[in-house]
Amino acid sequence: MSESLIFDVKRYAINDGPGIRVVIFFKGCNLQCAWCHNPEGISHKVEKMYAPAKCISCGTCVDSCPEKAITLTHKGIITDGDLCSVCGKCAEVCPTKAIEMSGKQMSVSEIMETIEKERIFFDQSGGGVTFSGGEPLLHSKMLVELLDECGRRGIHRAVDTAGNVSTDIILEVAKRTDLFLYDLKMMDAGSHLEWTKAGNERILANLKAISEKEAHIIIRIPIIGGVNDTDQNIEQTAAFIARLAGDKKEVHLLPYHKIAQHKYSKLGKHDDFEPFLEPDNETLFRAIAQFAAYGIKAEIGG
Repeated sequence: MSESLIFDVKRYAINDGPGIRVVIFFKGCNLQCAWCHNPEGISHKVEKMYAPAKCISCGTCVDSCPEKAITLTHKGIITDGDLCSVCGKCAEVCPTKAIEMSGKQMSVSEIMETIEKERIFFDQSGGGVTFSGGEPLLHSKMLVELLDECGRRGIHRAVDTAGNVSTDIILEVAKRTDLFLYDLKMMDAGSHLEWTKAGNERILANLKAISEKEAHIIIRIPIIGGVNDTDQNIEQTAAFIARLAGDKKEVHLLPYHKIAQHKYSKLGKHDDFEPFLEPDNETLFRAIAQFAAYGIKAEIGG
């Protein structure tokens, strides 16, 4: 069976598909959205996260490091990136969890064991499992194995994706997926490239492709002040969604927030965090009205 790098498992989730769910977060993404709220999911490698506020300067991590890459200072620990092998021994011995490792190799059987522990909540709430990331479709071989196994066990399957993969891959996943949570950032290709470091041509083409296969899709749009909250972008997005094949798609608007700032700090990427504007209610309600004009139901959150 396959193995992949998983950076988080979220239990009792209620915003990633119907009912109470368990969300499996695959590590690695081929977009680099400037507003990303899961920056620890972008890299395809294991990363060390450090929270100075939790550090009690005990020095246990210094003593445990086989590469002598950690130094204790009056501001906390400093890790020499050239020496650090990201072995995780420092995180294993840290008494306050000031050091954590983002990324763990897990097999299909290990993930299924985790999912099965939550079955009672699925059965009572109509929930299931959601595969997210990062970008889960970059792990297509393992994802297909997991989707097939969940299907055999009668577990509802959702996939949260930005769709920036080959059409062949997403169509194979569509055969095994009960629900797509499809992230749509913006319509202008140049703006998409500027803010995510990738074009949107393949993303839009794949959304059309799975719509033609009558996949169940909820489109999720992050609303970022000063980036994609313009009337023009919302109008173009609504027009595009209205032309998609199949049933009218449900749209969830996800207002940007600054909660992820502490994650950038823990990764030592303070300069990578961009404090965008949080959209106000007027902007969100105007967007809902624009979608409604095209016969599309849009709601905040979800």
